[in-house]
Amino acid sequence: MTTRTRPRRAPERGSPLEGIVTAALEDMKAVNVKIMDVRGLTDIADVMFIASGNSDRHVKSIADRVIEKAKEGGFRPLGVEGQREGEWVLVDLQDIVLHVMLPRVREFYSLERMWESDTPGPAVKAVTPVGGTPSKGGAARSGSGAPKKTARKSAPRREGGKKSASRPLN
Repeated sequence: MTTRTRPRRAPERGSPLEGIVTAALEDMKAVNVKIMDVRGLTDIADVMFIASGNSDRHVKSIADRVIEKAKEGGFRPLGVEGQREGEWVLVDLQDIVLHVMLPRVREFYSLERMWESDTPGPAVKAVTPVGGTPSKGGAARSGSGAPKKTARKSAPRREGGKKSASRPLN
């Protein structure tokens, strides 16, 4: 007697957009690409891609290529952030969110650790300094209780040496 076997289901394949993003990242030689399924963790996206570039120009180029290929495939990005600076570019492709970062920025924010954390609750805790009030940014300062002085950027100067006036965004 022979037994009937059911055909096996094909493993879940990624969406066509996942293939487009993956191909664009490979084409632009993105470094340390990480793909995370975040379906059970958030409603903002199904899949999160995190990749690194070797320089700010490389980061911008990677993001540009992904956007270009997504548009060619009929997927319009909902938003792009950080493209001007090039340290961290976020591309929102509706079901997929792409983060392209410089390695030092990626290490500092460690998104992988935050999204893969198996402990419930926030991954970052606010620390209350000795004075009892939380410091700006949520972390306690070390050393004396005096705030640190930071350099302040001034407005860019025009040719004549005068500061340029702020323009409202249209």
